[in-house]
Amino acid sequence: MKLSQIKSILPTLDNVEFQLENGSFVPEHFHVTEVGEVTKKFIDCGGVIRLEKIINFQLWNADDYEHRLKPGKLLSIIELSESKLGIEDAEIEVEYQSTTIGKYDLDFNGTHFLLKNKQTACLAEDQCGIPSQKTKIQLVNLSSQNSCTPGSRCC
Repeated sequence: MKLSQIKSILPTLDNVEFQLENGSFVPEHFHVTEVGEVTKKFIDCGGVIRLEKIINFQLWNADDYEHRLKPGKLLSIIELSESKLGIEDAEIEVEYQSTTIGKYDLDFNGTHFLLKNKQTACLAEDQCGIPSQKTKIQLVNLSSQNSCTPGSRCC
């Protein structure tokens, strides 16, 4: 989800709720402790130099159980970040504490925001010899020449 998308969704909501893929919700008393732009310049395993910019939201649970971040307040935090930091309309990544700081993609299901698990990936699969799809073979088509049969002493 891009920053412009969350800005258009927030005015339509009564509450800001985040749900993890396992179905659990971020406690209602969370704080957004950071909004910023993160730039990552790196080289992939194929030797290509890459530049990635994301908008980072950091969620934090405090002992302030009376705190409820309202959509208008989050929108004002985002707008302040845009004006003071000059951040771009980029994809949002959310940091949230689990066993360590987890990083999540952001989505919306019409009611609340979803923290989607991120996956690592090889960005240069063509350079690494990784096939784009595994070849599917049916077991019945395998040759019996290289298989173990009773009494063949291959085991």
